Amino acid sequence: MKIFNKKIITILIIFLTIVGFTVNSFAWSISDFNPSGTTVTGTEGIKKAGNNAVFVITTIGIVASVVILIIIGLKYMVGSVEEKATYKKSLMPYVIGAGLLFAASTIATIIFNWANAL
Repeated sequence: MKIFNKKIITILIIFLTIVGFTVNSFAWSISDFNPSGTTVTGTEGIKKAGNNAVFVITTIGIVASVVILIIIGLKYMVGSVEEKATYKKSLMPYVIGAGLLFAASTIATIIFNWANAL
């Protein structure tokens, strides 16, 4: 009975978290990448496309990392001792992956700004 209650509480918290995150919609349209509507040629278009690509990848990565961290944290809080040990093992690859994602996007932004200054 206790395990059943933990599962219901976990599902309820996850559901409420998902509903809370889906209230706002942050979407892009084609015109957001090129607001003037004109065709941009040369290096300016490449700079805009690169900057937008890094921004989109970073944003998606941050959102995914936070959601996964919330799920692992909730499972860790309501889990038994054996489950906590399993979650601790699965947390290390998550931390390494999130660190690589943040480091890669930061390094790409630094390189982009440095090359832009040339």
